Amino acid sequence: MLKNPAKIVMCGCHEAGYHLIRALLENGLSFSHFVSLTPEQADRFSVFGYRDFSDLAQEYTIPLYYPEDYSLKTMHDQTFFRKNKFDLLIQGGWQRLFPPEVLATIRLGALGIHGSSDFLPKGRGRSPLNWSLIEGKKRFIIHLFFIRAGIDNGDIIDTETFDITEFDTIRTLYMKNFILTKRMILKNLPGILNETVRPRPQVGEPTYYPKRSPEDGLIDWETMDVWQIYNFIRAQTKPYPGAFGFIQGKKIKIWHGQVFDTRITYADAGYGDCVEKIDGNLIINCRGGLLLVDDYDVS
Repeated sequence: MLKNPAKIVMCGCHEAGYHLIRALLENGLSFSHFVSLTPEQADRFSVFGYRDFSDLAQEYTIPLYYPEDYSLKTMHDQTFFRKNKFDLLIQGGWQRLFPPEVLATIRLGALGIHGSSDFLPKGRGRSPLNWSLIEGKKRFIIHLFFIRAGIDNGDIIDTETFDITEFDTIRTLYMKNFILTKRMILKNLPGILNETVRPRPQVGEPTYYPKRSPEDGLIDWETMDVWQIYNFIRAQTKPYPGAFGFIQGKKIKIWHGQVFDTRITYADAGYGDCVEKIDGNLIINCRGGLLLVDDYDVS
């Protein structure tokens, strides 16, 4: 069990971070404050995968601060950090860069988690789990690092790796990410708090994943093959807005599908045509095979 006299603040508002912070609390870590967003703020700032931390704060009697702005750039928000003089910041899912003015108030530093299919500095930026699924990657490397001004460019404390299998979705990748992130923080936190860790700098030419928006979920039936479409769907299923396409003039948002067959053909069908409907399931003709869609919404 962890016992810490340090003054630790958690900044988070995401489902994956919620489970991590609960696990850390259950292992004896104490937080002096939570910084999170209200449901109204999450809607205003388009936070996909939002989770309300108020129940966790209430359960463990932790003061909860709602910032004026998600960016933490207002004078009021920066005054909050300056006055509290935290020793350490741990993320619980915060989809904004921390301002240098906030980072400068944290005595030991802020802990960041970022993953990629390659070792940092490759794969910095937004939505790396989603992108790794879309690109058909086979592994994911989680990095625990000290946050500094910039994009995922801090010195690395530790790494862990997990598989991306053909059965994974973004939700199962969050589960794996949670397991290994929890393990890394519990393993390294004593050394972080007593200042004996020896982080290493990132070496090499960085690459960056771009931000994704709901409009990026459009399936291009003409250019994407059936396996690319399958990866595309599982990368954007709930809690994300979902992949979507137009089938016989209707917009179909697809939450789950699978590669159905690569030998059965429909000679007169175009790509993106629904060639069969069986018990409500759609069979879609794609480049290189058929896609079975068994969880979808029509609008």
